[in-house]
Amino acid sequence: MNGWNGKILKVDLTTGTSHAEEIPRQLLEEYLGGRGLGVRLMRESYQLDPFDPAIPLIFSVGPLCGTSAPASSRVSVVSRSPLTGTIYDCSAGGNFAEHLKATGFDALFITGRSPAPVTLTVTPDKVEIISAGPLWGSDIPSTVAALKDRGSVASIGPAGENGVLFANISMGEGNTLGRGGLGAVMGSKNLKAVTVVGDRKSEIATPELFEKARLDIMRLFKASPVIFGPLGISAFGTPVLVDLMAQRRMAPTQNFRKTCFEHSANYAATTIKDTYNPRKAGCGGCPIQCIKISEAGRALPEYETLSGFGALNNIDALHVIVTANDLCNDLGMDSISAAGTLSAWGEIRGSFPTAAELPGLLNDIAHRRGDGETLALGSRRLAEKLGKPELSMSVKSLELPAYDPRGAYGMALSYATSIRGGCHLSAYTVSHEILRKPVPTDRFSFSGKARIISIAEETNAAVDSLAVCRFALFGASLEEYAELLSGATGVAYSPERLSMIGRRIVLTERFYNCANGFSRSDDMLPERFFSEPGSSGDGIDIHPLDRARFDEELDKYYRIRGLNRNGCFDDADFLNKQL
Repeated sequence: MNGWNGKILKVDLTTGTSHAEEIPRQLLEEYLGGRGLGVRLMRESYQLDPFDPAIPLIFSVGPLCGTSAPASSRVSVVSRSPLTGTIYDCSAGGNFAEHLKATGFDALFITGRSPAPVTLTVTPDKVEIISAGPLWGSDIPSTVAALKDRGSVASIGPAGENGVLFANISMGEGNTLGRGGLGAVMGSKNLKAVTVVGDRKSEIATPELFEKARLDIMRLFKASPVIFGPLGISAFGTPVLVDLMAQRRMAPTQNFRKTCFEHSANYAATTIKDTYNPRKAGCGGCPIQCIKISEAGRALPEYETLSGFGALNNIDALHVIVTANDLCNDLGMDSISAAGTLSAWGEIRGSFPTAAELPGLLNDIAHRRGDGETLALGSRRLAEKLGKPELSMSVKSLELPAYDPRGAYGMALSYATSIRGGCHLSAYTVSHEILRKPVPTDRFSFSGKARIISIAEETNAAVDSLAVCRFALFGASLEEYAELLSGATGVAYSPERLSMIGRRIVLTERFYNCANGFSRSDDMLPERFFSEPGSSGDGIDIHPLDRARFDEELDKYYRIRGLNRNGCFDDADFLNKQL
């Protein structure tokens, strides 16, 4: 089968058994892989509690994985988030995806709870569940080092073992499945790590068509100033956004009380380059090479981490932020939620964490000791427990990333409508409002944003299901990737068909959420953004959001999606009408 293996491996950790099943060809063609296939495979279990042993943890790759398709070495993990309660997907690059595909499976479907800590090893010839007793309690680097002879590693650290609600899953190469706490789901199954290694090759259906599309994509990558420009992500990585957000006065500062941090230059991209002399790294076969590695071999912080442990917590020392990033990576927890939770706690107690306090607090969170016991619950639960629920800067309990919504109204609306919660990646209207690609739009207006968000959500869902890096869209589009997919699989795809697949995935996710009690009241930003201004200056005024216009555009978004005014479905049989 070109593009897909057509098989899923199902593992039950409670019984210690596994078996392979065929995946219907039509299902693969209509959900692709990655996020889409994972979401479809959740159909029988989306209402289970995230810590129920029966809930699946699904690793899924895409139809382009294992080929020379640019930026296609990615794996998605899908389950239900213990932090948000929403259906949840995370994506990460590295070598794990290609090795999983080379085992002969398109997905791993892991259920149950082992009576004792274990690792799962998958090869084309065997599946082994092996005791992980000596590894339990180990950090990520130690775990990866101990298991590297078994292949590519996906592991949790102490945060996942201890049920930190924003624990992540880390790839052996340093990439992370970062948001939503899926590392805690893995930890609740007593699963320390999954290792995969394979040697099966992906076959291309129409090599000439595939190669033409691949060359078109590479040409568009090279022409993109966002990717390969002098200040592009290939040269500097995402830290180039530090200065850009500062200039736009939309850098979240002191738990979003302000939108400008006067010391942000201390951790800007050029400062990182001068201080650490980083080298480029990236996912297998990816030409972009967006990751920046220090001379010591450690991954340097991305933009979100720099801003979160920087401006958001009123810290201006680069070496402290780098240490915080290393600790999050070693302990296995999401840096965005960790930083957002600490900043909420800082505002509640009247002082933000100091540079000296930060390392100890992160260790305490991962091990759930002292103040870390409450901090491990995330900002919403922490703020409610301390009597200040309004100081959690989150949507659906997911801490907001480093784009203040008062400076980009599309981001304000997309935070609210995101299935996952306060996520910048669901629609990423920053590309229109700040990066000015592909179509510039007024960042201080809600007009047209519902339409932009609905299109972007569908595009991104399709890209996540191809299991292609989002950065690819800064150069290429669904048109080129549809042609590439057609060449790989022998199935005719168009941009319109991919968008329809994306729409099906987004609506299915929303149906799951509505069935679990989510509604319009959850598609809402914290009150701060409607009642408090940001930090105006340099000729830029940052006003509070207009609630009436926000509500009007939210209504428009619901109409575009075919939803009722509560953001849900009048058709209770919607799910049964989907493939």
